[in-house]
Amino acid sequence: MNDYYYSVKEHVEIIEYIQKSKFITQVFPIDSEDGALNIINKVKKKHYKATHNVYAYILGKNKEIQKCTDDGEPSGTAGVPILEIIKKENLINTLVIVTRYFGGIKLGAGGLIRAYAHMAKIGIENSEVIKNVLCERIEIAIDYTYWGKLENNCNNYGLKMHKIDFLDKVYIYFHLQEVQKNDFYKLIKDITNGDVSIKSLGYEYISISIY
Repeated sequence: MNDYYYSVKEHVEIIEYIQKSKFITQVFPIDSEDGALNIINKVKKKHYKATHNVYAYILGKNKEIQKCTDDGEPSGTAGVPILEIIKKENLINTLVIVTRYFGGIKLGAGGLIRAYAHMAKIGIENSEVIKNVLCERIEIAIDYTYWGKLENNCNNYGLKMHKIDFLDKVYIYFHLQEVQKNDFYKLIKDITNGDVSIKSLGYEYISISIY
């Protein structure tokens, strides 16, 4: 399992005119191929009068699924340039659709490649890119007498508490990266003199905004 991967946070739309053709770029976060195809069909339905609805997407933590289409543009001039931009930006679980309304001026193969690559790039540049970091979900249970000291130390060391339950004991939940674990366990045990219950609840990816 990869320690992290990059994706986009939410849907973004950018419009630009190139040689009188109207280009609309839409960038979407996706988590399945069915989800991607559903979005593509909705965009095609909305822009049914468009000359082309070109798309590309990459799915899977190891980029297992990579798809693109030229949607009527000359082969290799539209879908592939978009896909290459997604790769260059090191994004996965990301769909980019570029809609074109032809304005009467032909761009030629080189012009089309530049136009679609440009539209994909500015769409991603205007998206919020997030880093999805693999973390272990940890539950600790401590006596109430340790709570104040633990809270202060966690704040000082920048350890974010995901959830807190005040029950028979104080149950605190953390998302920890691999590099944080040793220092975390040492801190907790020092504060509680070892009087602590620590339980692993599995792994999940946690999103951190990049730009």
